[in-house]
Amino acid sequence: MTIRTALRWLLALAYGYAGYRHLATPAPFVAITPPWVPQPALVVAATGIAELAGALGLLIPATRKAAGWGLALYALCVWPANFHHAFAHVAIGGQTLGWWYHGPRLAAQPLIIWWALWASGAIDWPFKRK
Repeated sequence: MTIRTALRWLLALAYGYAGYRHLATPAPFVAITPPWVPQPALVVAATGIAELAGALGLLIPATRKAAGWGLALYALCVWPANFHHAFAHVAIGGQTLGWWYHGPRLAAQPLIIWWALWASGAIDWPFKRK
């Protein structure tokens, strides 16, 4: 098994779990949704479905690259919720998380975007050189 394959499976498992959590326990995700997002519960359900579809798509060769682009776009689109969670000091289960969590989480989003693209084979950067 190559590193790319292992990381693709890991990403599929992570997005599959996240999608399940969005659908099974949506309240924490609704709580961090920025106030300008209409119908946050519906959006959270849609994001859960998108995560499950993307996870499955990563595992099917014919849909792998499309799933990678979709998950990369998804990760970009949900980044505002991470910023809102951090800067609005949104409490989840009565607890707010400090910058020990939010700093790395916000900084990791570009890596997650790249991971979806690279693990899916949509891009080879920075490993394939001309």
